[in-house]
Amino acid sequence: MSTVIENLLTRKQKLVEELEKAQAVEDRDRIEHQLEQINTALDFLDRPGPKEGT
Repeated sequence: MSTVIENLLTRKQKLVEELEKAQAVEDRDRIEHQLEQINTALDFLDRPGPKEGT
């Protein structure tokens, strides 16, 4: 699981760097959308799982 999170964090960092350089509105929108997806995935993966034995 940690490899997935590491990959998402690496991708997020690259997108943030791209966002800082992006000039076109379309590029910024695309990058922001991808960042939202990554943040959603990270939130989902960070949630505690159901407790065992309940």
